[in-house]
This record gives sequence, structure tokens and C-alpha cells, in this order.
Amino acid sequence: MQTSESFRLSALLSFSGGLQDAYTYNMRDKVFANAQTGNVVLMSQNLMQGNFMQGLHYMCPLFSFAAGIFIAERIENEYKCAEKIHWRQIIIIIEMIALSIVGFLPMDMNMIANMIVSFSCAMQVQTFRKVHGYGYASTMCIGNLRSGTESLSKYLRDKNKQSLYKSFHFFGIILIFAIGAGFGGVISGIIGIKTIWISVVILLIVINMMVKEVR
Repeated sequence: MQTSESFRLSALLSFSGGLQDAYTYNMRDKVFANAQTGNVVLMSQNLMQGNFMQGLHYMCPLFSFAAGIFIAERIENEYKCAEKIHWRQIIIIIEMIALSIVGFLPMDMNMIANMIVSFSCAMQVQTFRKVHGYGYASTMCIGNLRSGTESLSKYLRDKNKQSLYKSFHFFGIILIFAIGAGFGGVISGIIGIKTIWISVVILLIVINMMVKEVR
């Protein structure tokens, strides 16, 4: 199993993902970095009410998220066979640089900050898609909740311990995401816009864990 699919690494990414969502919501004008469904709802509502600038406020992170997915896929295709550095490490380095910049941006640049965080989150969710071989999302919960509940239902019906084991992975990731979000919300009220640098530290730990990543 590759290091990038380990539960420990996935837990760190999920904690960071929760923190980033809480950060942009609490510190950057109540925009979600990861939960793009919420941004779509708020964008559409504001546009239909004639609040075009506010609608744009939620639209920009959507396009930025899509761009992050696109760039991550291109990097994977270009550097998948690279020998000196793993392509996932390249993604993490870009994330670290992007989130470091966000911590310097003042409050009057919230839209740009949100776009950068959404871009970073998208790259992460595109790059890290499995935990112990199970497909998951490190920056959002709905897919993990569906998969975890489905696996639990299968276990209760068939008593297959593998299904129970699988459900624990998904529910564990959700719990860690929630802890990260709660922590991010509390810390944001204490250290403000620099809270995002905690995610940079977490990503530094992640990239060190991946030094021996199997290609």
C-alpha cells in the first residue's frame, strides 16, 4: 500500500480540509473552500435576487476549484513517471506555497484568498482519492457519509467484517474532518487570517511522510 493511501496521512489531510473550510467561512466572508454545493446555492440565490456582486463572490471559488482539479490532473499526467520527486509531492508543494500566500492577504482581498484556498483544496481532493484502497474525499463529507453508511448497512445485513472495517475508515475520516473544522473555527477567532498556516505545517508533515512513496 502506498503511503498516500494510509489512514494516518488521510487523517492529516482531512483535518487540514476541515480547518480550511472553517477558516474561509469564519475569516473570509462566509465562503466555503471545499463545500462547493453550498457556494452554488448561495451564488444562484444571490444572482436571482439581483445581487450580482454577491453572486460573483461565490462564483469565483467555483471556477477556482475547477481550475485546481484541471491543474492537478495535468501534473499527474506529466510527472507520473518522474524519478526524483513523486507527482503527489509536487501537488503538496504547490498547496503549501498557495496557502502560505493566503496568510498574508488582508481582509479586503478575501475573494482572492478564497479562490486560492478553493484551488488548493481541489488539487488535494483530486490527488488523494483513496484510503486503504477505498475511494474517499479528504476535503468534504457527503461522499464519505454515503460510503460509510452503505458499508455499515451491508455489515448489518451480511455480517461481513470487511464492510464494518470499511465503514470505520469513512466515519473516522468524517470525525477527523469535523475536529479539524471545529479547531479551525476556534483558532480563527484567536490568531485570525494566519490560521491557514496551520494547514501549511500539516502539509509539510504529509510531504515528509511521502518521501518513500511507492511510484
